[in-house]
This record gives sequence, C-alpha cells and structure tokens, in this order.
Amino acid sequence: MIDLRALREDPDRLRASQRSRGEDVAVVDVLLDLDERRRAALTRFEQLRAEQKSSGKLVSRAQGEEKQALLAKAKELSQQVKEAEAEADALAVELDATLRAVPNLVEEGAPPGGEEDFVVLEEVGRIPEFDFEPRDHLELGEKLGAIDMERGAKVSGSRFYYLTGVGMQLQLALLNLAMEQAVEAGFTPMYVPVLVKPETMEGTGFLGNHSAEVYHLPADDMYLVGTSEVALAGYHMNEIIPDLPKRYAGWSSCFRREAGSYGKDTRGIIRVHQFEKVEMFTYVDPADAHAEHLRLLAWEREMLAKVELPYRVIDVAAGDLGTSAARKYDCEAWVPTQNAYREVTSTSNCTTFQARRLAIRHRDADGRPQPVATLNGTLATTRWIVAILENHQQADGSVRVPEALRKYLGGREVLEPVR
Repeated sequence: MIDLRALREDPDRLRASQRSRGEDVAVVDVLLDLDERRRAALTRFEQLRAEQKSSGKLVSRAQGEEKQALLAKAKELSQQVKEAEAEADALAVELDATLRAVPNLVEEGAPPGGEEDFVVLEEVGRIPEFDFEPRDHLELGEKLGAIDMERGAKVSGSRFYYLTGVGMQLQLALLNLAMEQAVEAGFTPMYVPVLVKPETMEGTGFLGNHSAEVYHLPADDMYLVGTSEVALAGYHMNEIIPDLPKRYAGWSSCFRREAGSYGKDTRGIIRVHQFEKVEMFTYVDPADAHAEHLRLLAWEREMLAKVELPYRVIDVAAGDLGTSAARKYDCEAWVPTQNAYREVTSTSNCTTFQARRLAIRHRDADGRPQPVATLNGTLATTRWIVAILENHQQADGSVRVPEALRKYLGGREVLEPVR
C-alpha cells in the first residue's frame, strides 16, 4: 500500500499516477479527508482520555457533593472517551480499506495508457526465415510426442494438457537451466508452498482487480498461487530483515483461472490453467530498487540468449501494470506462426507497496525500522516451450535443441518426430 505520509506531502503525485493508470483521481481527496478526520478523532480521544485521568485524580481527593459531581462528570467523560475511540477506530478501518484499494504509485518515466500503449525499448536477435511452411508449437509437440492436449481436456477440461516424453524433459531442462543461472548469480533456490493464506495473497496485491484470476478453496480458505512471488513475498512477512539484499529463486507449479480470456489462445499451451515457473524475488533497500529492477531484466535477457530466442523488451504502460507494480518490463519472444511477439518474462518493481501490507522491514542507518522494496522477475516458464519449438523447428518436424539445454537432455542436439 502507498505511504500515507508521502500522500500528505505530495497528493498531486498520486493524482498523476492515478491519471496515468486510467484510475479514479477523486480517491486522493477521499483519502486526505479520511486521514484528516481520523487524526482529528484521535486527537479528541487523547485529549478526552487525558481529561479523564485528571478528573480521576480529583475524585479521589474530593468529599461530599463535590465528589458526587465529579463522579457524574467522570461517567460522562468515560462515555465520551469510548465514543471518540470508536470513531477513531472506525475511521482508521475505513482509511486502511481505502488505501488498500489504491494501486501503487507509478514510477516516473513509465508510459501512460492501457494495454496497447507499451513502448518497445529494444528488439534482440534475428527473426527466423523458413524455406518451408512452419508448424505451430502444438503440431510440433504432437509430432514429437511432447504435448497431449486431447487427454488433458479429457481428464481436466479445457486449457489443461500433458507434457509427455521429450516435452516433460524439455520443461525440466529449461527450468533447471534457469535455476542453475539463478544460483550462480547468488540467488537462494526455493521450493515454495502453492497454497497460501488470504493475508498472504491479499498482501501481495492479487485479491483486488486480479481476484477473478485466482483459484480459491473455500472449505480451507486458502488460495492457489499464480506465481511463487506470492509465497516468496510472504516468506519474511511480519519480520525485520537484518541484511539486504535478499534474493530468492522460487520453483513452483502455478495456477490461473484465466478469467476473461474466453476464446483467446485456446490452441496449445500459451494460455493454460496450470504451468511451471522459476521466479526471481528480491528484497532490497528502497534506494536500490530501480537499479535492482534493471538487474532482474538483465538476468531475464541472459536466459533468453541461452535458449537462442529472438525477443523484444517493452516498457509496460501504467494502466497495464497491475496493482502492486510501479514499473514493469516484459520480454516477448517471437512466435513465428503467429507472426507476433508473445510475453515470456515479466519483471516488476513493487517498491515498498507489498512490504507495507505484509509488514516487512529493515533498519535504516539510524536503526529505525523502515519498509523494504520488493521486486520480482520470471526466469523461465512452461510457455517458453512454445517459442523454443517454433523458432528452432526444421522442415521434417524435428526441433534443434539450443546448445545450453543439451546437457539436460542427455546431449541430444535434435528432438526427432515419433509420429
């Protein structure tokens, strides 16, 4: 959640952020009004309580009618103190709820607008040219005995699938390569819970505008994570971290309802309900958050270079950032049969937004607890298989294995069709 003190000092910054996101600007005045009323109610409560304490001392020394009058006044003060406290508490609850509904402040320099208003920062690699009609990833996957959508649908419904044979091996190769790179870069490897409590999911910002995408288990009041970011953010919840930065690489299954995507990407494994991912998650001093964001992007680019994919980097527009992010960069790999770039990585700077909600702090130079900054970035996910198969395909339906993945696939240089 945003910093209330910073809001008081510069409300126009939040107004500008809301405007660039296409969100309600009027919420700024609502927050300022609630904050002013809460502080006034709190001041009145503290004044009345002080008067009540003074009155109590007078009662103990008084006699006769004077004591009876003071007792009556004390009773009246007691009621006023309760009412003032109740008012201050109610306003605090309303203020907190309103604050939690407001997205993070957009970082200066992020493009304004919606989903289509991103800015392309760079295109990397050579788009392949085929002297044959390229097959899409599903046709290739079926020929290789790597993907089985039909049985996935039979067992679980649409947008489910099996990775079989070399498909499963390719996924493991990709994720192992990602985890190996992360460890070499100083990340602590983590296997994380995929079921989390409501306060963890809410604290990371996924139960606001994105709640329809999240699987909820009502009987247990638990949520299935859509990314290990959620579990990794909760790892230091309600803690003061002694040393920064902390860098973790989480491997998990991820689950998304894909609400609102009816009819989109129904062929193959581009948009599915369950997938695997290695996610980078870091806790840093807020002063280092911008630089850390660029480091995460560089690690993502390093992975894409290893699997020899052409891609572009985009600066995501404010209206498409999501609740927690102040800035987000996506890497989109080229998908030949779609003649388009599709997202394969995303890295977000969430500044202190998640840490404030989850009470994650560090000590500043003066020893005072302060919120940390949190950042996340994808290092590999099941969707990468789409781009790997399509970009490295050959005329006979075989697929060349990128050199960096070969050691995880028994040295195989080519995946051969089995049908």
